[in-house]
Amino acid sequence: MQVTRRELMAFAATAALVTQAKADSATEIDFFFPVPVQGALATQMQKLIARFNSEHPNINVTAAYTGSYDDTNLKTRTAIKSGKPPALALMSANFVREYAINGEAEPFDDLIAAQNTTTDAYFDRFWSPLKPNAVIDAHVYGLPFQNSTPLLYYNTDAFKDAGLDPDHPPADWSEWLDAAKKLTKPDGSRVGLMFPGTYDYCGWLTSGLTMANGGEYYNHSYGGEVFYNCPSTIGALSFLDALVNGAKAMPAGVSDTNACTTAFFAGKVGMIVLSTGSLSFIRNNMKLPYKVAFLPKGLRHAAPIGGGSLIMPKGNSPERRQAAWTLAQWLTSPEVSGEWSRFTGYFAPNKQAYDLPDMQSFLKDHPDAKVALDQLAYAVPWFDTFNVVAVRKAMEDQIQAILNGKVKPADAAAKAQAAADELLRPYVTQTALRPWS
Repeated sequence: MQVTRRELMAFAATAALVTQAKADSATEIDFFFPVPVQGALATQMQKLIARFNSEHPNINVTAAYTGSYDDTNLKTRTAIKSGKPPALALMSANFVREYAINGEAEPFDDLIAAQNTTTDAYFDRFWSPLKPNAVIDAHVYGLPFQNSTPLLYYNTDAFKDAGLDPDHPPADWSEWLDAAKKLTKPDGSRVGLMFPGTYDYCGWLTSGLTMANGGEYYNHSYGGEVFYNCPSTIGALSFLDALVNGAKAMPAGVSDTNACTTAFFAGKVGMIVLSTGSLSFIRNNMKLPYKVAFLPKGLRHAAPIGGGSLIMPKGNSPERRQAAWTLAQWLTSPEVSGEWSRFTGYFAPNKQAYDLPDMQSFLKDHPDAKVALDQLAYAVPWFDTFNVVAVRKAMEDQIQAILNGKVKPADAAAKAQAAADELLRPYVTQTALRPWS
């Protein structure tokens, strides 16, 4: 059968109308995402979203890079207040509780129930240490997407030069301090240890030291209490003080992530502590031999959960919520979860990702990626409270003062506790200390 030119033109016109109709009917949503660690993550995220859009013609996602986790938090809250919330946001996992407390996010419960499953059964696909920062008061407010724990990265040549065994990294704080001292050269050409003292990173790492020192740092079950002025926290601050101001095995002052990695790449520091989310960046840029290890233990092993979860800000229409749910499920699928993990260094929160051949092959080629996974045995929840950023900074300001040699650990802990208690007071007086009559 011959097709006439007129028929071809009619077919083309019809196809164009169908395509346009799909575009017109697509649900438009926006997705806020931060890039908290180094590397080309923002570009990769845009590629992921472009692929999602091509595979889902009924949904059109606009991905907006929104800066750091703290920046993303501010921009999301501003958007909610203006009545134009993003349909989905990748939020620091320890901000989820405050969104739930303030009624600024909607739980995923009804969307999960529509799949004829329970929230417990649905969440079972994620590693269990992620649950406390995502499931608040039995409601699923966060879906883990990129998660981490702190790791010890160390230069094996520097270890040999200092008379240390690179196959036996420091296992506890005594060995850690001893290694940091031995790695530090008197001429200043190499220091023993560095880690970021900037906001967010600083509090995250110190909470890990406190919990490794036997404490809790905050009340895991209630967003109105922190344990800053307690022996376990003061002991953790004293360990920092010993490293920086006592042994001078860490540079004084506040170093940021770039300073740490730059010094590590140049062989000017023997050990750094950074997120697993920096693993790919270090693997791709470190020219000297290195290894990764667990955080050394204090009285016990403990590694705080980090990274980000997907939340659904309040104020979206049912259509936008359903489209955001489709995106959230796609991003947290084993395939995408594994792909993102391999690109970034974050561990994949979806356990099923590790059953896939691509991930098994990757771990075989890159055994350093398995260290963070193994460290999950000692993972502890991430600091999350009411007014979390301000309460976190109350301690971070004091830690930075210690790093600058301006305050002693016990005084720093007392000041941080007093400031945090005042910041928490509005919530505490409405909840645990509400008046009874």
